[in-house]
Amino acid sequence: QVQLVESGGGLVQAGGSLRLSCTCSGNIFVLNTMGWYRQAPGKQRELVATITSSGTTNYADSVKGRFTISRDNAKNTVYLQMISLKPEDTAVYYCNAYVRPPYTPIVNYWGQGTQVTVSS
Repeated sequence: QVQLVESGGGLVQAGGSLRLSCTCSGNIFVLNTMGWYRQAPGKQRELVATITSSGTTNYADSVKGRFTISRDNAKNTVYLQMISLKPEDTAVYYCNAYVRPPYTPIVNYWGQGTQVTVSS
């Protein structure tokens, strides 16, 4: 079994910052691309940022210059540093990871989500 456990969400005022963390644990042989997605009420889940195992990053246009994704491969952990937060960043943030357990194909896993609320 593989688990993704997120932490770091909360309530912050506009202009503030938060740092999300997500640790992948369990039966991992290879941990490939990890990322963050978010879902606001009444909206579809959308990409925020992804990072490959070699460190190549990709960001949604709406967060470029404000959010930074990083990872610690030794800890199987991905981070999302968010600054200059806006009320429109309010959403449940989900961690995502492509994991290859031993002797099986790659599987996509999701975390349980962490709430980020930005007040105006």
